[in-house]
Amino acid sequence: MAPPKDRQIFEGEIATYWFDDGILVSLSKSPKRTVANITDNIALVKRITSNQTVPLLIYLANSPVPDKETRKFSTEQLPNVYKAMAMVSKPGLAQLIMNILFKFKPPPIPMKSFTNDKDAKEWLMQYL
Repeated sequence: MAPPKDRQIFEGEIATYWFDDGILVSLSKSPKRTVANITDNIALVKRITSNQTVPLLIYLANSPVPDKETRKFSTEQLPNVYKAMAMVSKPGLAQLIMNILFKFKPPPIPMKSFTNDKDAKEWLMQYL
C-alpha cells in the first residue's frame, strides 16, 4: 500500500495520513509505540482534522508490542481523535493487536478488523 499521489499527505513518526471520502486513512509504520510518539501523533491527527473526531481506516504494519503504560494511554486517547476505527491487515494481526490493547475491557470506540479496504470503508461510512 502506498499513499495516493492526488491528495495532501501528512507524515508522522508512526503513520502516514490522508483523507479519502471524509475518512482519515492511516498507513501505519513500524517503530515501537511510546507515550511520547503517541502524544506527537495525536497532536498531528488533531491538526489534520481541525480537532474533529473522524472515522479512521488504518493499514496495520508489524511493530513491537508497546509497554503497558503506552497501551493504556493509547486506549484512553482514541475517543479524543476517532469516531470509529477499521483495521486492515493480514488475517490475525488486527485481532492480535485488539487482544493486546483491550485484554480486560472493550475498546472505547467502535472497532472492527478487515482483510480488505473495500469492506472497511463500507463499514466506516456509517460514522461519517
